[in-house]
Amino acid sequence: MADIIHRIGIKAPAPKVFKALATIEGLAGWWTEETLGDARVGGKIEFLFKSGTGDLIGKMVMQVEALNPDKEVKWRCVDGPPDWIGTDFTFQLSFQDNQTILLFGHRNWSEATESTAHCSMKWATFLLSLRELVETGKGRPSPRDLKIDNWN
Repeated sequence: MADIIHRIGIKAPAPKVFKALATIEGLAGWWTEETLGDARVGGKIEFLFKSGTGDLIGKMVMQVEALNPDKEVKWRCVDGPPDWIGTDFTFQLSFQDNQTILLFGHRNWSEATESTAHCSMKWATFLLSLRELVETGKGRPSPRDLKIDNWN
């Protein structure tokens, strides 16, 4: 099994970061503009990724596994790219030195592949988008995200 793990500091209180991770509006502000569904525990959230011209280039569906206010969000991928299905997502929050530290994990990949490498880099850019959203009010969700290679 392989995991993607990232750590980032966000200069905002944990409740503000949690809201960006645990609500449809928050998620649409930093990951992909086309986010819909039920963000409650047991609900499913659908994330659509489109090109700048509106063509669908990817879709992921996450089941919300846990919401521990201001501390943790957990999802499991139930639909999307085959190597994503069954993987788990963890967003763990702690407040340290006047910032919220987010420890992110995209866990339980069956193996480390070129796709894992691409996703690791993309997660890093989206976590920076999350920080921008929380600190400034404006993130860089798809399709306005930072493009890193020929896969997006």
